[in-house]
Amino acid sequence: MSSTTTVLLCGVGGQGTILAADVLARTALAAGSLVKLSEIHGMAQRGGAVTTVVRFGDEVPSMVCDPGCADCVVSFETTEALRNLPFLKQGGYLLSADEAIKPLPVATGRAVMPAGARETLTAAGATLIPAGELARAAGSAKSTNVVLLGALSTRLPFAAEAWEQVIADRVPPKTVEANLAAFRAGRAFALDASGAEADKEVRS
Repeated sequence: MSSTTTVLLCGVGGQGTILAADVLARTALAAGSLVKLSEIHGMAQRGGAVTTVVRFGDEVPSMVCDPGCADCVVSFETTEALRNLPFLKQGGYLLSADEAIKPLPVATGRAVMPAGARETLTAAGATLIPAGELARAAGSAKSTNVVLLGALSTRLPFAAEAWEQVIADRVPPKTVEANLAAFRAGRAFALDASGAEADKEVRS
């Protein structure tokens, strides 16, 4: 089995995709893993697509993520989740914020939003997370990225305390408590969702 884990994070500029990738990378480093980050593709401007790949493990031969390579795709909105779905490997998992943001081509009338995005993602086995709602309830509407990290943390072998330490070190001091609350909310949601899914499988 490969000792390398590949996580692809995608969203649009302004959602905190780059910060989320940095927190993941630092958490993996703190756990003793080797880590490589891809270059950021797209424009890290508000409304422009942003994709970052974090690879970590005992050995990381390259930073490239080809189609069918990602163990996990974490998307900050449903359109980008659809666009990056081909990168997910068979048996991988998809976490997506349950909201759609119009990308620049749609906003300018050069394209239309894909139809049935939620249905397609659900059929692909995605866990759809009300990240915006959870972030607002935690006290920071801008912390949807940290909510998604909380959900991701349930799938990776790093202690919750290690994630929280990195988050506390990386976010502005006055937002630490709200961001930690957002992380815990995302983690709790994902644990509840996985428990419900397991119960469903047992009942079937």
